[in-house]
Amino acid sequence: MTTPTAPIPASQILAILLVSAACTYALRALPFLIFRNDRPMPGWLVRLGDLLPSAIMAVLIIYCMKGGVSDPIGVGIPSLAAAAAVIISYKWKHSTLLSIALGTVLYMFLIRAL
Repeated sequence: MTTPTAPIPASQILAILLVSAACTYALRALPFLIFRNDRPMPGWLVRLGDLLPSAIMAVLIIYCMKGGVSDPIGVGIPSLAAAAAVIISYKWKHSTLLSIALGTVLYMFLIRAL
């Protein structure tokens, strides 16, 4: 049996939201404050900015495809078909939003159909 908990006061929720918003804003604004036009970025940071997006995408693709090994019919085929649809539609139309939507819809359809 669980014990009932008291509701969180609105003022505390507001304070949490304000602190979260301030931290998020500060973290987003900090690079612009540090690296202004008169101060060049270090070479290692430029290289990191060139390599990191591709590395993140590779990790995300591997993470999304990992379920296909243990369940090739239920997850593997839908994942590969959706990935192929994303690649083909992006090469065809060069629309990121269209590719993501098409891949998502196809994947959701296939996991329910198979």
